[in-house]
Order: sequence, then structure tokens, then C-alpha cells
Amino acid sequence: MDGREELAVRFEAERGRLGAVARRMLGSTAEAEDAVQEAWLRLERVDAAEVENLPGWLTTVVSRICLDVLRARRTEPVLVEGGEGIEGAVDGPEAEAELVEEVGRAMLVVLDRLGPAERVAFVLHDGFAVPFEEIGPIVGRNTVAAKKLASRARQRVRGAGEERGTGDRVVVEAFLAAARGGDLDALLAVLAPDVVRRADPAALPAGRAVVLRGAEAVAGETRVIGRRARFGVPVLVDGAVGAAIAPDGRLRLLLRFTVADGRVAAFEVVADPARLAAAEVGLADEVR
Repeated sequence: MDGREELAVRFEAERGRLGAVARRMLGSTAEAEDAVQEAWLRLERVDAAEVENLPGWLTTVVSRICLDVLRARRTEPVLVEGGEGIEGAVDGPEAEAELVEEVGRAMLVVLDRLGPAERVAFVLHDGFAVPFEEIGPIVGRNTVAAKKLASRARQRVRGAGEERGTGDRVVVEAFLAAARGGDLDALLAVLAPDVVRRADPAALPAGRAVVLRGAEAVAGETRVIGRRARFGVPVLVDGAVGAAIAPDGRLRLLLRFTVADGRVAAFEVVADPARLAAAEVGLADEVR
């Protein structure tokens, strides 16, 4: 086995770990594979004898590639045609399912809301135990600044304020489960009789009412839009238990709930991009 063949073998031994790093940084299987492949191409162009720590060198290169991708991303439209644009994964349904299984939909949502340097620092340190002395040069900061980046990211991942308790989360989970299955009886069981649903106009198909009142009306409408619920996951929204609708781990809608006596007394569907950007979204306890 010559030197290049040995290098290829060593690279393949690192591919799985590098892919896991890149998937968490980018939230996309396809982009992660491209980043890892680009790292291999760069490795082929260097003198391998000068690379003393190949795993560390590859981690640095993949991280910098991911950082460049994150910085280059353009803001995507949240919805089109009154919410009809929510269909599924950019990478394809199988890749999305694998990514969600590996990372978690809620984690993908909160990671996607971090700044590029914050995300890279948080993933490397909290996810893969890379020391800050190595993270600093990757994100163009000194060690102290890299620690601050990861700390700020950690606070944002945890969400603002204090969770109101497990009771609200159970109700939200029951609502999402009933909506996914289009189960009218289950929806009526989780909705208060005088429930009120409000929604941004952008969240609804044309002609749908922005405000609905009463369990039967709200349950019927929820069944109509229930296909979105398959992308739903409980999260903290400004410190209270809510839900994110996030195909491919990218936030499209937020649901804000008011829970009383074990039922949904009111909820709001938020789709306006400015309101989505302003909301503090964090992980609920069970997925932290």
C-alpha cells in the first residue's frame, strides 16, 4: 500500500465522524456530504507528511467549509401560497428522516437559529468535545471569545425563561398527535369547548378565517391543515411550551399555546418571518 492509498484508508476511517460534525453544523445531509468530500479534495492537495494530527486537521477543514456555507446562505422564504409550500425535506424524505433520527428535529430547529460562528463553536465543543484552543482559530476568535460563542449558543439552545411544567407539554404533544392523525375525537378531547385559534394570514390557505372560535370549528380546521403536523415537535417558545413546524429542521411555523385545566384554551399560528425571527426558541426538557 503506497502513501496515497494509506491516506485514503485513514480518511475513510474518519468519514463517519466528519459527516456527523457536518450534518449538525449544516442541518443537511447533502451539504454535509459535499463538505466532507471537499475536505478529501483538499487533503489530496497537501503534503500528508506535514499533517501531524490527521483527525484534528480534517475536523478543522470540515468545520471551516461548513462555516463558509453557513455564512453564504441566503434567507429562505418561510411560506408560499398561504402556507401550501410546506411539503418536506430539501434532501428528500429518507434523508430527512435519517437526519431527524440522528440529531432530533427540535435540535435542528434551534441550531438553525444560531449565528454561523455560534453554531460551529457549539457543535464542536458541546457535541464533539473539541477544546476551545482548537475552536478559536476555526472561527477566527481567541480562546476566550470562542468560549463566549459556545456559551451564548448554549443559552439560546436552552431557550428564554422557565418552562411552565410537564403538564403543558403533555397537552401540546397530545394536540400534535391528534393533528397528525386527523383524529377529530382526539382533537375535541384536547381542545377546550371555547378554544380560540388565531393565525397569521400567511399561515393559512386563501379564504381561511384568521380567528376561529369553538372546539368543533377549530378541530375541523386543524384536520384540514393536519398534514403540516407531521413536521411538528414541541419546543420552548419564549419560555413556554409550544410547537415548531419544521420540515428539514428549518422553522416554517410556530404554535403558541395557552393551556388551562389540561386542555388547549387558545393557540396562535405564527408564520410572519419577522415574528419567527424575534421569537426565542429552545429545547423542551426531554430533548435537552
